[in-house]
Amino acid sequence: MIIEKTTESPLNKIKEKVQIVTHGDRSTFIVGPINLPVQLDGETVFFKWYSWLDVQMIEGVQAEDQVEELIKSLPEANLANNQQSSVLVYGDFEYAEDALIRMHSICHTGDIFGSKRCDCGFQLKQSMKMISEHGAGALFYLANHEGRGIGLFSKALAYLLQEEGLDTVEANEHLGFVDDSRNYDEAIRVLKTLRQLPVTLITNNPNKLKALQSSGANVSGRIPLWGDISRYNKHYLETKMERAGHFRGGYPIE
Repeated sequence: MIIEKTTESPLNKIKEKVQIVTHGDRSTFIVGPINLPVQLDGETVFFKWYSWLDVQMIEGVQAEDQVEELIKSLPEANLANNQQSSVLVYGDFEYAEDALIRMHSICHTGDIFGSKRCDCGFQLKQSMKMISEHGAGALFYLANHEGRGIGLFSKALAYLLQEEGLDTVEANEHLGFVDDSRNYDEAIRVLKTLRQLPVTLITNNPNKLKALQSSGANVSGRIPLWGDISRYNKHYLETKMERAGHFRGGYPIE
């Protein structure tokens, strides 16, 4: 790819690809689309990538100058210590008659290391395949959802409790957390910005479906995402269905 140099300020080009959604005394800055070729099963599939940042509104700054002021503040913001979420968009997501979406909670161990204690890594790749095969959709990668919202360090402690015989729900509760403390408000806000037409949610989790529907998002239904069942995650999946109310889908646990 050849990038032509211009005399125009690079910041002006950036500002063209930033949307601002104001809610209360806060603003959500949505950056994108950014071309992202992704390797899926040996083939290169082209997605559009967006990231977003939710911050306190910059007081006394006109709307047209908000992006520039935010950029100036980034070197002091230490964002590397606080993960940001993003969304991977495929096809004509805004206008396609039907589109699939996946609200995927970050899983450091499953998504990155390929841990077999869960099915998260499989679900991440499989949902990307489902979206690309469908022709239009978006995968939301939610960085503040590690361990169903308790964070990576707390998740490590929960794993130790699981090795002592507790299930995933009991482990979280023993650490003082509710079973599921995830919040979808930011993701739903970005979804509504990128698409107004109906979406079909890829999930086995009724809570995700309920969160989207109660938010007023245009959700027409859901499709399941089961697979990668093994002796290592069998109890984990059983707990999802028996304790967290997940739909069974087409893959019975034996």
